[in-house]
Amino acid sequence: MKSIIIAAPHSGSGKTTITLGIMECLKRRGLTVAPFKVGPDFIDPGYHRLICGRPSVNLDGWMCGGDFVQETFFHHAAGADIAVVEGVMGLFDGIGGVSDEGSTAEVAKLLGAPVVLVADAKGQARSVAALVKGFADFDPDVRVVGVIFNNVASDTHGRILREAVESHLPDVRVLGCIPRDESLSIPSRHLGLFTVDENPLPVEFLDHLVEVVREHVDLGMLWSVATLQGASDVKRRQDAPRQGPVRIGVARDAAFCFVYEDNLRLLREAGAELVEFSPLADRELPDGVAGLYLPGGYPEVFADVLADNTPMKDAVRGAVVGGMPVYAECGGFIYLSRGVTGMRDDLESFHEFVGIFPIATLMLPRRKALGYREVELAANSIIGPVGTMARGHEFHYSEMEAMPPEVERLFRVRRAGVDLGTEGYRHLNCLASYIHLHFGSCPDMAEAFVNHCRNYAQRSHS
Repeated sequence: MKSIIIAAPHSGSGKTTITLGIMECLKRRGLTVAPFKVGPDFIDPGYHRLICGRPSVNLDGWMCGGDFVQETFFHHAAGADIAVVEGVMGLFDGIGGVSDEGSTAEVAKLLGAPVVLVADAKGQARSVAALVKGFADFDPDVRVVGVIFNNVASDTHGRILREAVESHLPDVRVLGCIPRDESLSIPSRHLGLFTVDENPLPVEFLDHLVEVVREHVDLGMLWSVATLQGASDVKRRQDAPRQGPVRIGVARDAAFCFVYEDNLRLLREAGAELVEFSPLADRELPDGVAGLYLPGGYPEVFADVLADNTPMKDAVRGAVVGGMPVYAECGGFIYLSRGVTGMRDDLESFHEFVGIFPIATLMLPRRKALGYREVELAANSIIGPVGTMARGHEFHYSEMEAMPPEVERLFRVRRAGVDLGTEGYRHLNCLASYIHLHFGSCPDMAEAFVNHCRNYAQRSHS
């Protein structure tokens, strides 16, 4: 198996579009492509999955640690011809200015994978050589092997860019010069790109993207600079479940599509049989489930449909009231609130949701929260005992009314060592939070949740 990382000097360089084009071209050549995304993002992996036909997995050194990044990379890349990893932000951008934690560069070093930069050439000529040289020389342990220039104005512009790099950086290949093309932009909203469920990329778009990449990127050279990977020596302990599998329902549809693939993998390895259901379309929960996982997404976009599906709301409410273990994050948390208001196209209407937590959610015109979070459990819970430490990410454009003091707070939250107070709200066996916790930061969380679901199933049948 080969591997390559597609990175950029900064966000907005065209990295995602070009990564999708490369993946699609490789797939159309009959190759099996294993997609990955550096960082906590959920949007790009959805598009990767659409192209490659297999889940795209997040690789995050800060949230999960180096050993887990290596282990999950080789686990999910098994059987593929090439692993294509899309970076995050700029190549060296991470949680701070001193270390490479949380950056694409950190993942490149952990995997030993070469880096191809996607550089926006608009408004630049020979200066691009200085830019590329700075990235190539910044960290000797990060191998920048190629560059693809985007937004190239003309053939003459492209020739200048090539000459500049080739005359100063003989070890960095110019893999392509992609001309400006507004038709290749992917629609976006305030939270980033539209999800793949809302904007599944028409065949015409993909055909044009493939045509552009084939014509302007040397895919043979890209294949040659990709590194041949062997199997990792990193092994994560896996205890086989001592009992039969326990059924856990996972909300997955256009409204609830933000979930780390490794969270699902770790639940399965802990003994869960995951059964997907749709709060949008289904009228009842799957048969025999002993737990629910309500991931994030855009419930506010589908607020009217969710609000109108009274049988599903009743079923979820009944599960919580009956003591079933339920874990909800961000969009799933919003779904468990009284409801949502303040949507851009419907500022005044209130859409009623499940109502487990007696507070309403208000959508905002500006971002409310963004960044990594570290959580310590203040009490025993369905995801672990008191003192359990986990890491995750928070990103939302909404806020909730003040939670009544009688609702228990389970999370002590920190960001870069700064105390952010308490969060993580519990009602019976339901735990909900704005934070997307990555179970890879503490795999015991998955085992704890599965065990609580199994105990609930045994009590229900006794």
